Amino acid sequence: MAKARTRGARALIWLVVLFAGLAAANFGAVQSGGGQWTPKLALDLEGGTQLVLAPQLADGASVSQEQLDQAVAIIRQRVDASGVSEAEITTQGGQNIVVAIPGEPDAATMQRIQASAKMEFRPVLASAAANAPGTTPTPSPSEEAPAEGAEPGADTPAWDGSWITPERQAAFDAFQCADVDTTVQAPADEPFITCSTDGSARFLLGPVAVEGADIADAQVSAATNSQGQATGGWAVNLELSGEGPANFEAVTRAITGQPEPTDQFAVVLDSTVLMPITSNAVITDGNAQITGGFDQASARSLADQLRFGALPVGFVVQSNETISATLGESQLQAGLLAGLIGLVLVVGYSIFQYRALGLVVVGSLAIAAGLTYLVVTFLSSTEGYRLSLAGIAGLVIAIGITADSFIVYFERIRDELREGKHLTSALETGWKRAFRTILVSDAVSFLAAVILFLLSVGNVRGFAFTLGITTFIDIVVVALFTHPLLRILARTRFFSEGHPLSGLDPKALGAVYRGRASFRAPVVEGKGKTSSREAARRQTIAERKAAEDAVVGARGSASQGKES
Repeated sequence: MAKARTRGARALIWLVVLFAGLAAANFGAVQSGGGQWTPKLALDLEGGTQLVLAPQLADGASVSQEQLDQAVAIIRQRVDASGVSEAEITTQGGQNIVVAIPGEPDAATMQRIQASAKMEFRPVLASAAANAPGTTPTPSPSEEAPAEGAEPGADTPAWDGSWITPERQAAFDAFQCADVDTTVQAPADEPFITCSTDGSARFLLGPVAVEGADIADAQVSAATNSQGQATGGWAVNLELSGEGPANFEAVTRAITGQPEPTDQFAVVLDSTVLMPITSNAVITDGNAQITGGFDQASARSLADQLRFGALPVGFVVQSNETISATLGESQLQAGLLAGLIGLVLVVGYSIFQYRALGLVVVGSLAIAAGLTYLVVTFLSSTEGYRLSLAGIAGLVIAIGITADSFIVYFERIRDELREGKHLTSALETGWKRAFRTILVSDAVSFLAAVILFLLSVGNVRGFAFTLGITTFIDIVVVALFTHPLLRILARTRFFSEGHPLSGLDPKALGAVYRGRASFRAPVVEGKGKTSSREAARRQTIAERKAAEDAVVGARGSASQGKES
C-alpha cells in the first residue's frame, strides 16, 4: 500500500513538473516579444491579409495551368513551413494566385510568399563589405587573363577569374546595395553584381554553377565534424538530384583550397545572396552539409528557402489588403458553446454512473484542458499555429476520447471487484488491462490524425493537428493523473469500504468474494430487495458457477462427516 501511494505521488509530481515546464516555455515566448498567453486565431475567425500575385515568365510568354498549379503548391509549402497557419491559397481566373493569411504576417512569411526568383548556386569571384572598396583576387597560375576587350567564352568555367574584366571590376567598386533590383533576373550564363539579403556585403558572382531546380531536399540537423562527432551547432543537409551532383562536384573540386573569397559559392535567391558558403571538401555524391554558426531558427529558415526556393514562374504583387473574418465572433462563440454542452453532458453522465468517481473524471478533464491550452498557446507563439473553427471541433471531439479512456478504466476496476478482489488489487489489475486498451484506442486515433494531416490542406489540417495533440495528452493525463489519483483515493475509507456514493459499492456490483471458494449471496430483505435483485442480475456466470460449486463442496463435506 505504501509503495503504491509513493508511485502515485511520484507520478503527480511529474505532472506538476510538466505543467511548470509548459508554463515556463510560454512565459519565455511572451518575454521574447513573439508570444502571447492566448492562442492565435485562424483566417475564418480573425481575418487577415490577402495578396493577389500575378505570375510572369522571363520571356513574356503566358503561364500554363501546370506552371500555375506548381506555383500554388510551392507557395503553400513555403507558408506551411512556418507552421499550421490555416492559410488559403487559390487561383483566380486561371491567371492569378490569391494568398490569404490569418492575422498580420511577419516579415519572414511575406518573404517566403514573394520570393519569386529561381534559386541558384554561383561561385564568388570577388566580395567586399557594402561600403568598402572591392579587391580583385589573384588569379591562379592556370588562369590566363583574356585579351584586352575580350570576353570569356561560353566554355569558360563559372569560377574562372577571367570573368573579372576591368569594366566589371570598376562596376563592382562603384556598386551600391541600394541599386539591387530583385525583380530582374540575371542571365544564367553571365556574371553579375549583387548584395547580400541584409545589404551588409556585395559580391561579384560568376555564372550559374548549380541550378536550384536540382535541389531534391534540405533538412536541419545537428552539425558534425569530419569524424561524425557533434559540434554543438546546427547544419543544413543538402541533397541534389538530376545534374546537380555532377555540377556540384565540379565547382567544389575547382574552388576548394583556393584563397578567400574564391573558395566560396553563393546561394542566390531573388537576385540577392542568402549566404556565401565556403567549400571545405570536394562533394562527389550530391549530399552536402552546410554549416556556419546557425542557430536552430536560422538553419530552419535556410532549409525552407533551399527546399522551396525554385518557383517555376516569377510574381508581381497586384494588391495587398486586409480582409475580415469569414465566420466571426458569433460562430466562435457557437463552437465554444457546443464544446461546453458536450463537457456538461459528459460530466453529468460520469457523476450519474460513477458517483464520486465522476469527480475524478472532472479533475482529469480539467488537467487535460490545462495541458492542451498550454501546448496550443506555445505552438501558436513559436510555430505559427492558429486555431480555426475546425481546430475547435478537434478539441470538442477530444472530450469524448478522454471520457472514453476513463470509462474503460473504471469498468475494468469494477469487473475486478465483481470477481471478489480487494480494491487495491482490483485497481492495479484493472489498470494493466485498461491501459493496454487505452493505448490501442489512442494509437488508432493518433494514426488517423497523422494521415489526415499529411494528406489534407487548410482547415482540415488544423482539425487533424488538434486531434493528434489531444489524443497524446489523453495518454499523459490517464497515466500521470487519473491512475495515480485513484491509487491515493483507494487508501481512504470512503472508497476502500465501498461507500454507496463512491461508485464502488459491492452491493451494486454483484457478489463479493468472502473467503476461500465462497461468495456472499445477495441479501433480499426490506428496502434492499431492488438493489439485491439488480446485484443478482449483474452476477457473472463464472461467479454463479463458483458459488454453486462452493455450496456443493460444503454439503459433500458435511455428508462425509455424518457417515464417519
